[in-house]
Parts: sequence; C-alpha cells; structure tokens
Amino acid sequence: MELINNAPEVPAAVGPYSQAVRSGAYLFCSGQIPINPATGKIEATDVEGQTLQVLANIKALLASQGLDLTRVVKATVFLTSMADFPKINPLYDAAFSGHKPARSTVAVAGLPLGALIEIEVIVELP
Repeated sequence: MELINNAPEVPAAVGPYSQAVRSGAYLFCSGQIPINPATGKIEATDVEGQTLQVLANIKALLASQGLDLTRVVKATVFLTSMADFPKINPLYDAAFSGHKPARSTVAVAGLPLGALIEIEVIVELP
C-alpha cells in the first residue's frame, strides 16, 4: 500500500487522511471538495462552479499519478441538496467525455467547509 499525500496542484487534505491510497490494482481517491488549490479556499458559491472545481481537483490528482478519468471505475457523488442533481449531471458527463463508470449519488446533511458537493473515485491502475 502506498499513501499519496503531496500531489501537486491538489488541495491538501483537511483532516487526518491521505489524498489517495494505491493498493493492489487500484487507486482509492479521497473525496474532493471544491477547494481552489491556489488559495486553499472554496471560492465558487454555486453548485456548478463547485462541481467544476471538484472535477479539476480530481483530474489533477489523477494526473499526478499518470492517470486520467478514463481509468475511473467507480465514483461517489455527495450533494447537500438533491435538487442540484440536474445541475451537476451535465458537468460530470462532459468531464468524463462519454466514459460512464459506476456511480452513486448520495444526499448528505453537510460537507466539510460548507461545500455543496464532494466526489470520490476509485481508479483501476494500468
């Protein structure tokens, strides 16, 4: 097992966990919230802007490991409001460019730092 904690251009973990863990044939990525890695803050106030930042953070984390979204086998989306589901879906679809990994979407009471969305992914290694 290899812990990944210092991927460039990815927000630092906001708690006692790793950005990702490489284990066997998979990379398990911790959930990404919409922190702008340049400022360390959540800047977008709407779910669309936050979704784009989350997806950018995931792409940066995967790129740091020589991977991209086509290797994702499972995604879990956490939303503070299911009313946002139709707003995030087209952005998610565009980011994955037709690749359709397994996915769950869960409504939650709250997310770290007041985020509206968090996404975690599991990636199959080459």
